[in-house]
Amino acid sequence: MDKASFLKQELVAVLGRIPADRQPAWGKMNLQQMTEHLGREGFGWASGRIPQTEVLTPVEQLPRMQNFLQRDDTEFRENTVNKLMGETPPALVHTGMPAALAALQQEIDHFFVVFAAEQGRRSIHPFFGELDYEEWVLLLYKHARHHLKQFGAIL
Repeated sequence: MDKASFLKQELVAVLGRIPADRQPAWGKMNLQQMTEHLGREGFGWASGRIPQTEVLTPVEQLPRMQNFLQRDDTEFRENTVNKLMGETPPALVHTGMPAALAALQQEIDHFFVVFAAEQGRRSIHPFFGELDYEEWVLLLYKHARHHLKQFGAIL
């Protein structure tokens, strides 16, 4: 299965099979916080539903960031710091995992609709810069794998 198909068709199902009380191998987010984070700082940023207007990475470092996206053998490190997130995870938005999973699926679907409707679309990621559809898929896939590993859903 390719990366886009995994994101579109499998990610939410895999998350739904993780026991809601599973503790993460690292980090401060619980499963629902992580699920909401994937929707917000992942697919929400990618689709532009939560627009980002500033690239925080210095321009001379962007090629290194782009290289990271392109390489299948590189992954996010455990406890990767997101400068835009505080020391404590944000408050939960949804009433429980079923609602968080449904909202994530809506964000995923919205991402694919937006990029299908506007060929050549690009949107800003605050650390990776301006990304097109293929680059967003690579980033979203790496991001999802990182968090699935965090909760023991994949090795």
